[in-house]
Amino acid sequence: MKRSVLTFAALASGAGLMAQPAFAAVPDAEVVSGGTAYILNTLLFLIGGFLVMWMAAGFAMLEAGLVRAKNTSTQCLKNIGLYSIAGLMFWVIGYNIAYPGFAEDSLGLIGGFTGIYSMQEVGAADTETGYSVASDWFFQMVFCATTASIVSGTIAERVKIVPFFIFVTVLTGVIYPVVVSWEWGGGYLDSVHGFSDFAGSTLVHSTGGWAALMGAIIIGARLGRYGPDGKVNVFPGTNIPLATLGTFILWLGWFGFNGASQLAMGTVGDVSDVSKIFVNTNMAAAGGVVTAIILTQVLYKKADVTMALNGALAGLVSITAEPLAPSVGASIVIGGIGGAIVVFTVPLLDKFKIDDVVGAIPVHLFAGIWGTLVVAYSTQTTFNEGEANEYTNSVLEQLGAQAVGVALTAVWVCAASAIVWLALKYTIGVRPSEEDEIGGLDHAEIGVEAYPEFARGT
Repeated sequence: MKRSVLTFAALASGAGLMAQPAFAAVPDAEVVSGGTAYILNTLLFLIGGFLVMWMAAGFAMLEAGLVRAKNTSTQCLKNIGLYSIAGLMFWVIGYNIAYPGFAEDSLGLIGGFTGIYSMQEVGAADTETGYSVASDWFFQMVFCATTASIVSGTIAERVKIVPFFIFVTVLTGVIYPVVVSWEWGGGYLDSVHGFSDFAGSTLVHSTGGWAALMGAIIIGARLGRYGPDGKVNVFPGTNIPLATLGTFILWLGWFGFNGASQLAMGTVGDVSDVSKIFVNTNMAAAGGVVTAIILTQVLYKKADVTMALNGALAGLVSITAEPLAPSVGASIVIGGIGGAIVVFTVPLLDKFKIDDVVGAIPVHLFAGIWGTLVVAYSTQTTFNEGEANEYTNSVLEQLGAQAVGVALTAVWVCAASAIVWLALKYTIGVRPSEEDEIGGLDHAEIGVEAYPEFARGT
């Protein structure tokens, strides 16, 4: 998936805050044979894939816990529906847009389409690929579904089922795959700018974040969320323990998200790198949690559990763009800044009357941008005496590449998402009636209430 990922293994061996002590090179004898490497690499994709698939459960539980009781069943349906749509669309069209194989004279701005993706025959295996093509497709597909999950939480409680699923169809079939083609597919950002995004802070999380932002702006806020005097009315989630469980499920799934993005497990060096990615991923999340708790305690005199949950997720998003090269200490700092971003940007959205039910825009968009930009520093080794200018130029050059990636993704995803949302809004309509929104989408949209005893007042 991430074609340039393995180059970062060497960068992690330098000195300084962002790098690790040098270790002896791995002897050739430590590299397993082709057939064994094929098996181990395939297992990495499959294990990573089902961990990322389990993140779908995490998103479902997080959202079910943070929406009001009257909309809980609807969020559950949206999450299982979007995961299924993502799988179908990525097989029919998405994968081959993301990985078309660009001509040498092409700028690689538009992904291609070469037909429905076909798997290997029963019992067949091409060991020259280094992994099963089916395992590769599965690993890619669950990333696609993650992007759609981000949108679901932001625009919860005021979007009808049918237009939401139509948007997900376009997002997973076209919008997300085009972004992937620019970097992991060897397209414009990779070949022209040298943009780097190890596991998707921008390609997955910011893509979902931009799409969610456009939806929140175009659809508007929930009824009664913002008063005429600028007051923000709080709509507490119905089940904080469920939201906490969802966060821990996402945290677990992230080890597959980042760890399996190493894309190889055929050498002791690869396995060592996967282990380091696990540690950095975990510690970045911990840094995000602790930072969010401290800041909310200082700013509001009370620690906020929802901020702590989103602090964990922001830390995870922040480290996703480069979870291998930084030291453990640097990973904690990167994740901690992600947690701080959440604390300060959640109320900022309310000032602009952008209603984000679960805080997905601060977590996935803002922290995703931060994580992408900091790659310029985390992948650079420190300099010896007299090499300061060379180091500075290298950082600035990579920072420019990262900024181009952030900007191009923003332009494409915002434009494409806005077109789809507006088309839905002015054709079939996006919002339920005021009566249905007040009564709850569980009753109006699907007829199955998650907590019927509470909804009926008994």
